[in-house]
Amino acid sequence: LPGTPRGLWGALTAVSPQDWEQRQEEDTLLIERILLLVRNVLHVPPDPTEEQQGVDGDASVHDRVLWALHISGMDDLLKFLASSQVEQQWALHVLEIISLMFRDQSPEELAALGQGTASAEHGEDTRELESLRQRELAEKRARALQRPSRHSRFGGSYVLQGLKSIGDRDVVFHKGLHNLKSYSHDLGKEPRRVPRHRQAP
Repeated sequence: LPGTPRGLWGALTAVSPQDWEQRQEEDTLLIERILLLVRNVLHVPPDPTEEQQGVDGDASVHDRVLWALHISGMDDLLKFLASSQVEQQWALHVLEIISLMFRDQSPEELAALGQGTASAEHGEDTRELESLRQRELAEKRARALQRPSRHSRFGGSYVLQGLKSIGDRDVVFHKGLHNLKSYSHDLGKEPRRVPRHRQAP
């Protein structure tokens, strides 16, 4: 298909979008001939001897023809002709071409191919999300370790033996041990206010 069909595709591209009322009889014949040519090219059966000479995994002749149709834009034109309400007269030709495109494929293989791709993409997305979540948890742990630890205001409670409080019990000291030297019974009490006229000069 390389070379000459490009002129045919160009002719079909110029003809197919035209309004069907303005289309002349020659344009209609040209469209029909091009569709019949594509159908006949796809209808050619594969040659077993040539298929066996190819390397495993190599594209068959049928696949190469389909690739040439795709490169030339013929598949887009077929979709246009199949979906247009005005172009219903070509529906059977387009349907036959599409059925010949999928001639070597079984429906089970096509369905499994789509599911395999979808499941592979889903698995890849899941792995990517899991790696992002693990990275976020690691960053959160690193931030928690870098956070400065707050000093606890609770310094503990201590019993001062030998120093009696009210009721002949040992004094319970609630401040830190570094404040023990400045301990007195008046610690934490409001100082008694002395009136100004009684203050010492």
